[in-house]
Amino acid sequence: MAKPLNWGILSTAHINNALFPGFKKSRRNKLVGVASRSLEKAKNYADQNGIPRAFGSYQELIDDPQIHVVYISLPNHLHAEWTIKAAQAGKHVLCEKPIALSLAEMDAVQNAASEHQVIIQEAFMYRHHPQTLRVAEIFHSGSLGEIGLIRGTFSFYLQRAEDIRLIKEYGGGSIWDVGCYPISYARHLIGRLPSKVIGMQQTSTSGVDLSFNGIMHFQSGLHAQFDSSFAMNSYQLVEIRGTEATLVIPMPFSMQGKSSIQILSNGSQYTEGFPGVDKYHLQLENMADAILEESQQRVSLQDSRENTALILALLESARLERPVELE
Repeated sequence: MAKPLNWGILSTAHINNALFPGFKKSRRNKLVGVASRSLEKAKNYADQNGIPRAFGSYQELIDDPQIHVVYISLPNHLHAEWTIKAAQAGKHVLCEKPIALSLAEMDAVQNAASEHQVIIQEAFMYRHHPQTLRVAEIFHSGSLGEIGLIRGTFSFYLQRAEDIRLIKEYGGGSIWDVGCYPISYARHLIGRLPSKVIGMQQTSTSGVDLSFNGIMHFQSGLHAQFDSSFAMNSYQLVEIRGTEATLVIPMPFSMQGKSSIQILSNGSQYTEGFPGVDKYHLQLENMADAILEESQQRVSLQDSRENTALILALLESARLERPVELE
């Protein structure tokens, strides 16, 4: 086997913890460094988590020739900037969602990936789980009949008034943080952008959406609905409604341990279960596949561009209080 890919992490964010077990399981991905704005903070974090090297700046890490891949878990408004800088340094990138907050940023990310010939992937971890792959298989099999509606929800109660997710300038808001998941789920299954969207939001004093409701019109007879919120209890669900059956996914995004889906039809219920797997580990392996074997990414940059465009259209609809058409 070729030498493993050496990974470095930009920031000491809590989400990093989700990837640590995956690195320990992987033979092809090795976590070797972490960077913070303070060398002392980076060293303390590295010591606590068994990371061999600490860097006192993000630039220092991406400039290191021993680092092959960078994981970016910085605040939302810094994602595109540091993804591009890492690509310019010849690093492959796994970036937390949202990878960009505008189409101009998204174009710049795509151009950087192409120009510097690196793999860049947005970290929608649920897309790597066998449950998600099976849902897509059922969706396209025709067994649900003609699909009329996909409905998704993702919420949790955000108690900290000073939370970074409530800062507008940092790309805050429930739609960017959790609404992006049901949006991504529906669009991925349908395979294209909707023609028209309607968005409604409840805003906080800082101007970000605390709660968001959206309708996406794909064609006559096919719609997707979603809601996201920082002001409701923790809950997630996806339903796919067809003329023959309804497919229910009780834990579509952050499945922990064993999971299941249900198919409801004419009063009967069929349940299909899935073993507990580490979707973050699978995400790392997909990156290794794409880098080392030139295999297909489960989340392409075109995929990410469409998700960004859709979220921006929904936010524009909510701001204008009218439907918005997509090109």
